[in-house]
Amino acid sequence: MALKESLAKFKQQQEKCQLTLTNINARAGSSRAEPPPHKSVPIATSSSIAAKAPAIKFSNDTERLQHINSVRKGPISAQLKRVIDLLLKTREAFTAEQINEACYVDATNNKEVFDRLTNNDKVFYDGKRFSYKPKYDIRNQKALLQFIRDYPNGIRIGDVSDAYPAVMEDLQALKASGDVWLLSNSDSREDVAYPNDPKINIKVDADLKVLFRGIDLPHDMIDIEKDLQKNGMKPATNTAMRRTMAQLVDGTGNPKPKAKKKVRDISKRTRLTNAHLPELFQNPNVP
Repeated sequence: MALKESLAKFKQQQEKCQLTLTNINARAGSSRAEPPPHKSVPIATSSSIAAKAPAIKFSNDTERLQHINSVRKGPISAQLKRVIDLLLKTREAFTAEQINEACYVDATNNKEVFDRLTNNDKVFYDGKRFSYKPKYDIRNQKALLQFIRDYPNGIRIGDVSDAYPAVMEDLQALKASGDVWLLSNSDSREDVAYPNDPKINIKVDADLKVLFRGIDLPHDMIDIEKDLQKNGMKPATNTAMRRTMAQLVDGTGNPKPKAKKKVRDISKRTRLTNAHLPELFQNPNVP
């Protein structure tokens, strides 16, 4: 009896998934002219969705239906990631039906998926279409340079890494041209972009360069930090603390185990105070 119920339930799921596939194919065959989304994001079309759909080869419709069912039965967080990855990779605006067609996430009938997408910090929803929303609205290299110049104290590269597809290549190009500096933050271990202000490009006399390079600096960073503090400047590093932490932590980041005290064995040369109790000092290691 239980087996019959399971088979009937599975058959119902197949019919429901088959109906979904029929609807998807029907929508793929029809194209509708709709208003452009927010900030001129390219609109996804049936051909572009077909090119970006998951490249999964199924032996028959049953396996495909099982895959669609596994996606929709999976955790909500996993479904959201599939949608956000799609929006980030394509940089196109998708309707809920087009998202369903491209990555099998049903944002139309699953209210929790729809609500969490519309409230996600990385997703822009204009009432009809979903598109990727970077942290900062930067579109090209010129806008990127101007944006970095607005932050003389530096901007984390991680904050602009998703602005547009070629942003990392443009950062390297700006570095090569000398317009920006890409430095690593010693505390957070993150790369930071600093503007190279052309106003401070001044010519220095050769004699002054010789004097500057002739200054003998201390070889130990601790001494350099002490000299900076004597002159009222706060060092950007703390070498003493780093060396202390390095002694307490091994190469894998785990605390070093405390060294065990060596237990001294009793030998023939050990001085015994209770010589009248020889059974207390019997050592199996000593012949």
